[in-house]
Amino acid sequence: MSEQDGLSLEFKEHPLIEFKSVSKVYGRGQARVPALMDVDIKIMKGEFTAIMGPSGSGKSTAMNILGCLDTPTNGDYLFRGVSVGNLSRNQRALLRRLYLGFVFQGFNLLSRTSAIENVELPLIYRGLKSGKRQEAAVQALAKVGLDDRGRHSPAELSGGQQQRVAIARALVSEPSVLLADEPTGNLDSSRSREIMELLTSLNHDLGLTIVMVTHEDRMAAYADRIIRFLDGRVESETSGQEVRS
Repeated sequence: MSEQDGLSLEFKEHPLIEFKSVSKVYGRGQARVPALMDVDIKIMKGEFTAIMGPSGSGKSTAMNILGCLDTPTNGDYLFRGVSVGNLSRNQRALLRRLYLGFVFQGFNLLSRTSAIENVELPLIYRGLKSGKRQEAAVQALAKVGLDDRGRHSPAELSGGQQQRVAIARALVSEPSVLLADEPTGNLDSSRSREIMELLTSLNHDLGLTIVMVTHEDRMAAYADRIIRFLDGRVESETSGQEVRS
């Protein structure tokens, strides 16, 4: 991959994502709270991985570190074999912008703009001209089955359609990894299945690497692999096939 603004992440035979003895501690003294303790994780390119665990287990902290929204207290986070801890703040921001896409439980759409305009937003920060942005947004909406809803506002879309727009917004910058935090948390069971089937198709058809946090076993079962956290540590790893069967 070519160098962009001082950030070059050449792909070699490394895991796409790797935690090496990652620990995260908040506070000091009596207020010290260990959120992660010596966590080792490897995620290969093209994998669909679900992260599960009860409240306070460390799964959200792990996701924040994966998304370069937080940094480990100890240990190393490697992205394509490059130590993220050795990157400058600006380089970490570029990593988020160029290589990571984010989908959240709340759709986080701008209410007074169309679906196309919502999807265009990440490209504005890249300085793309309007015509190029719109073309890319239309293509991204087509990937999530909403090519006929581009001019609709969020209020004119169902919850499932709004989450599809949010996924298109994450896809428009062609990220290496899609980080999904409880993507079905605000949806009913039928819409949840639709979103999970969409994510599965993006993983299979585009080879998109997906890391998803969820508390629902039914949603996690769509993943290739399920990593369960407990008390800041990895408790177990199982395959989605085991859960499905």
